[in-house]
Amino acid sequence: MSLNGSFLSDEQFQCSICLDVFTNPASTSCGHSFCMSCISRYWDGCKVYQCPLCKKTFPKRPDLHINRTLREITEQFRSTRGGGGGVKEKRGGRTRGGIHHNLFDELKKKLPRHHSKTSVTPTCEAQFKTADCLPVTTSQASSVPNHNPFAALNHNHGPPPPAVCSSHSSGRRRFTVSGAASSHNLPVCETHRRGLVRYCKTDQVCLCPECETEDHWDHDTVTVEEEWMQTKVQLSMSEQEIQEMIRQRITKIEEIRMSVTELEMTVERETAGSVCLFSALVSAIEHSQAELMEVMEMSRKAAEHQADAMIRQLELEVEELRRRENALSELTQSEDYVHCVKTFPILSTPPRAKDWSGVSVNSDVGTGTIYRSLAAQMESFQEQLKTIAETGFPASVLAPSPVRTQPRIKRVQEYAVDVTLDSNTAHPRLIMSEDLKSVRCVERHQMLPDNPERFDRVICVLGREMIFSGRHYWEVEVGGKTDWDLGVAKESINRKGAIEVTPSNGYWFLSLRDKNKYAFRSKASTDVDLNLRPNKIGIFVDYEKGQVSFYNVDAKLHIYTFNDTFSECIYPFFSPCTNKSGKNDGPLIITPVNMNE
Repeated sequence: MSLNGSFLSDEQFQCSICLDVFTNPASTSCGHSFCMSCISRYWDGCKVYQCPLCKKTFPKRPDLHINRTLREITEQFRSTRGGGGGVKEKRGGRTRGGIHHNLFDELKKKLPRHHSKTSVTPTCEAQFKTADCLPVTTSQASSVPNHNPFAALNHNHGPPPPAVCSSHSSGRRRFTVSGAASSHNLPVCETHRRGLVRYCKTDQVCLCPECETEDHWDHDTVTVEEEWMQTKVQLSMSEQEIQEMIRQRITKIEEIRMSVTELEMTVERETAGSVCLFSALVSAIEHSQAELMEVMEMSRKAAEHQADAMIRQLELEVEELRRRENALSELTQSEDYVHCVKTFPILSTPPRAKDWSGVSVNSDVGTGTIYRSLAAQMESFQEQLKTIAETGFPASVLAPSPVRTQPRIKRVQEYAVDVTLDSNTAHPRLIMSEDLKSVRCVERHQMLPDNPERFDRVICVLGREMIFSGRHYWEVEVGGKTDWDLGVAKESINRKGAIEVTPSNGYWFLSLRDKNKYAFRSKASTDVDLNLRPNKIGIFVDYEKGQVSFYNVDAKLHIYTFNDTFSECIYPFFSPCTNKSGKNDGPLIITPVNMNE
């Protein structure tokens, strides 16, 4: 049906509040339509929600939605009028804006008259007196209420009673819309200068009614106070959860400290027992005793270091949780609803924390294997004594027996894995073999893509094997090189620019500099003296224990063990260092593990 008929007028598409053509029209349940922004401002700050035309009272503030059909008809009507939205009045004719004069007069007679030009109901009058109220009024008012003729004729409602807020003049009636925020000192919207009394659950932001109408009309919105009352329930639950997490961690700290104490007592008992055991066979098993003491001391230090690291991490988590607990406690007492709603989602989310339920200090002092080896040695010693008693000392016995070497390397070699190099991480100056088992440094950079995984400053390369659990062992031939770095690095390390290679940054290294200066890359670099220069280095990783150990493969000697806590994947790390004009051009070679040597 064409909208150009004479029976359609501007007044039929006008909002009764702003007296202008509808903008985003919204209809109430009583059938009357208004601009979404006008009716929202009209109801702001009111305790009783009524229709401005028929005075129908709603039990709660209606959740209005834009009447899309009426909006499309209004836009089409606006376009047929050349975009004009003004009210047309035929001064001397029979029609007013397209409504027949007799019908207009009939509607006019049914409307009650106001006795005062500036009468304001107590509800709105109280709003205007509020300090935080930001009233928005129109320039003119009318004694004839302008309402939607469609609603008046089609829904059989009686003539509308007087508006809640109105003023009278020679023109039409126009409703006065209050912009009261609340009795609290709420922040004001920087765009519309209105109180932030609404909260958008969809975007999780506080906003004013104008923002709600313009940008959030199809979102899930409530008042800030309603949102805070819902949030307050969640806040109490979050406090209880954090208190329980603190209790669990304090209990775990005591458990770890008790484990360390028990371990120290175990070491003392083992030490005293070993002295008694070796007293009768000191000359034959002196080296075994020294080895046993070394293993126990290493186990004790490793356990202490592991316990200290876990306690430090737990104490940091407790400190962070207590800060959050205090912040949540302060938030409970706060009256600043906007601040509370903004802050609570951040504070209620527990910080990323490790699950400590299965974590404990390793209580194995590592002496079982040595005792078994000692028992076998004693049996052999008894057999030799019997032979000597019967036949005397053979020539071979008179020669000094060789010193037994460190047995731990035999155990770790059982966890040998096949390690290869990852060319995508290699510095442009590194050349790798076709089987990805050796790497060396050249003078010039190669033309390689600068992908995120590649190191661009430090001359190094990672292995392709990802370590996230279990035990792993591999060997690297260093030959006659003067400089190199070997160890492991975590997955999230920085690979661009200068890098500080310390355990706190995710690197666990053994390094050689200037042919004879060995050092461990700890927070303060630790120098180490090696009596035998290694030709081949063995690297052993126990992920669950947080240990990275280094061995002299040829001498079968343990060199050093890092003790830490791993929280993400780690990878083998190789750096042949710069070639120093040919003095250090030898490659690092990943060799097969030979357990028969």
